[in-house]
Amino acid sequence: MATTTVPTTTVPNVDTHTSTPEVKKTPPVSLTPNAVSKVKEIMGQQTPVPAGLRIGVVGGGCSGFSYSMAFENAPGMMDKTFDMGGLKVYVDATSVMYLNGCVVDYVETLEGAGFKFENPNVKSTCGCGSSFSV
Repeated sequence: MATTTVPTTTVPNVDTHTSTPEVKKTPPVSLTPNAVSKVKEIMGQQTPVPAGLRIGVVGGGCSGFSYSMAFENAPGMMDKTFDMGGLKVYVDATSVMYLNGCVVDYVETLEGAGFKFENPNVKSTCGCGSSFSV
């Protein structure tokens, strides 16, 4: 009776359960501590209290784009989520490129109070100041 030898191969022991280091996402937009504080104050007055704040860019206005801010109960499927001082901020994938480097502040002046966007990508704004072009 003939004996057949079957060659064997060894498979290296590879740990497939290693965790990859978490990559810190740099937010495209940042809120000043004053802006975070004001958003949290307004959120606390809402019933039910929203999960976070959506910041985005929408088409429209005299110059082509306008900023949008709205409370959300959950992020959208294509949203990037950022934590800013305990505030969850949602930014949709399309708005990320228009908001890159943008700083949102809350200012109070003699003329009024509101959120002010400082965006280095803006090439021009309209006369009323509520829309911009890139």
